[in-house]
Amino acid sequence: MSAPTSEKIPVTVLTGYLGAGKTTLLNRILSEPHGQKFAVIVNEFGEIGIDNDLVVGADEEVFEMNNGCICCTVRGDLIRIIDGLMRRKGKFDAIIVETTGLADPAPVAQTFFVDENVGRRAKLDAVVTVADAKWLKDRLRDAPEAKNQIAFADVILINKTDLVSDTDLREVEARIRGINPYARLHRTERCAIPLPEVLGRNAFDLDRILDIEPSFLESGDGHDHDHDHGHDHGHDHGHDHGGLRHYHDEDMQSFSVKSERPLDPDKFFPWIQNLVAQEGQKILRCKGILSFKDDPERFVFQGVHMILDGDHQRAWQDGEERVSRAVFIGRDMPEEMIRKGFAECVA
Repeated sequence: MSAPTSEKIPVTVLTGYLGAGKTTLLNRILSEPHGQKFAVIVNEFGEIGIDNDLVVGADEEVFEMNNGCICCTVRGDLIRIIDGLMRRKGKFDAIIVETTGLADPAPVAQTFFVDENVGRRAKLDAVVTVADAKWLKDRLRDAPEAKNQIAFADVILINKTDLVSDTDLREVEARIRGINPYARLHRTERCAIPLPEVLGRNAFDLDRILDIEPSFLESGDGHDHDHDHGHDHGHDHGHDHGGLRHYHDEDMQSFSVKSERPLDPDKFFPWIQNLVAQEGQKILRCKGILSFKDDPERFVFQGVHMILDGDHQRAWQDGEERVSRAVFIGRDMPEEMIRKGFAECVA
């Protein structure tokens, strides 16, 4: 019997191209006195450069950190490591998995759906991508992994913003939005960001993401007016885009669907399972909040390629608009077919 979503340990997958600043972010998580216990799983201890001064005692795979977090390395089997972590005394508030800079985050994210033991006790909370403000445009041209990491993200840190001009920064943001309009963007220097913006995001909570989207798409403006960190840029993005065009990435696309009428679970589940079986290679991420007929609780689902995961999240609140909404991000997806199929799932 799987634990309800609320009781599962949240897992953050941390990705980003080589040199973007993931290590800086990890070292902050492992050294700040945040009073929480995180388990951090890194791909290869030697390569990642975790500050040795933070490490208390290092046995073969698991390292104790001075602030009570622990850190371990994966040389192969992620599932085995997570299983071992779950058996340790003293529960964790969250698990953070760092992927190598060249890696596609999909297989790591899928681990939390596929393995029954892991899925019973942990849930994918968010995929966080660290992007290098200075080099991202070049990487998007020459490295497909970099584009996948942006498309895949729930939260994106545009790091090293101090190294680029404001015009270049706005262009980088517009490029990111062209690939993934749904992620939350943060501008950072040396990955300085309040940790709650990165951890415990509950990526299932699409409400905030989808609130961004209509205004973003209508104004043709690469901002979601949601930078949080007191960045008032002193100019109005809504009208003048500074001569920058609004990008639509050639081979990536994203769209959302919604229904104000409740859905029929007996129609929706076979439809979505069939969809990912047929088109899953093209769908990098899909996620949604659904209102089923005669069901007092919100149902949330997310998918990575062909693999889906879903669960009841919480009761719909009084006065809350019971709308079903879902987001799809991928390459060459059959958008019209998906829109039509979703619309046919109403009760």
